[in-house]
Amino acid sequence: MANGVELDKSLQSIRYSRGSLQLLDQRKLPLETVYLDIRDSKDGWVAIKEMVVRGAPAIAIAASLSLAVEISNLGVFSGTPNDAASFVTNKLDYLVSSRPTAVNLSDAATKLKEVVQKAAATASEAWTVLQAYTEAAEVMLGDDVASNKAIGKYGASLIQKQQTDPKGISVLTHCNTGSLATAGYGTALGVIRALHEKEVLERAYCTETRPFNQGSRLTAFELVHDNIPATLIADSAAAALMKDGRVNAVIVGADRVAANGDTANKIGTYSLALSAMHHGIPFYVAAPLTSIDLSLSSGQEIVIEERSAKELLNARGGLGEQVAASGISVWNPAFDVTPATVISGIITEKGVITKDETGSFDIKSFAQKVAAIP
Repeated sequence: MANGVELDKSLQSIRYSRGSLQLLDQRKLPLETVYLDIRDSKDGWVAIKEMVVRGAPAIAIAASLSLAVEISNLGVFSGTPNDAASFVTNKLDYLVSSRPTAVNLSDAATKLKEVVQKAAATASEAWTVLQAYTEAAEVMLGDDVASNKAIGKYGASLIQKQQTDPKGISVLTHCNTGSLATAGYGTALGVIRALHEKEVLERAYCTETRPFNQGSRLTAFELVHDNIPATLIADSAAAALMKDGRVNAVIVGADRVAANGDTANKIGTYSLALSAMHHGIPFYVAAPLTSIDLSLSSGQEIVIEERSAKELLNARGGLGEQVAASGISVWNPAFDVTPATVISGIITEKGVITKDETGSFDIKSFAQKVAAIP
């Protein structure tokens, strides 16, 4: 419980109470469990950039709370309410620059800016504005867990209904989309958790997710922790697994979804989608509505982050000894874009976005419809 926020008890990438934030250093998993103290927005920026915390929802929450902690420990703020709003806005812009592909971070920043601007318009003291920010960031923490559990429920129901054997379902996932990538429970991994809770999951398969190994280090860690029947495979083994008939559905998360349904996610997602389409296996994206960016008409407009060459040149995603030949050039995009044409459905906390009679996603209409629902 953090200021009235009930958190998932299984695994926590984020430990927060007002004035204190700790992030689980996911670079050290699964061999070490180390939490780092985050004292301000600078610490938050570095933690996000250096992959201490990762996963689009978790990045947004960690960034927001790093500034909340900085505010709580400011002591005295000298300035007007408008000065306070400007202070928060500038800090949020700085935090957004840490990892630009994940839309959840920019979406959270936009919403929090609106909160402080509204507060500044009526406040007589600067601290009222800063307090409004802190409370709004804390609400986001609790909302993320509730959102993920709703995604899990909708996703499990959808997958179960579409299987000939609704009690023996095997699912393949990529990267890490669980409690370690969110405030708790997870998105795509939340769907797998929900299937397991319903006792209909036969097996979860997770890719190693090269080069940073989020699948072998993090997803495998979560699956073992929760006693979910699971098998780790090499990224390059996915197509063979599908050909052998061992996969009933593929489900992944998303860092950004364009208005037409094109989805940016961890590099390798596009390959899985193509393999799934070839083998007639449904391919689903599980993501909160905050991952949808209606300002982008297609995935061609999504900015793709490129990571350090060292992640490929050295073992353990760049943290270990050199394994590649010195002098070789490296291309290391963190994400790829999967076209909407090969995505079967997008699972959100408000329901499943399906394709219309033309085979397209009308995401804007779906977002408008659910926005009208209290």
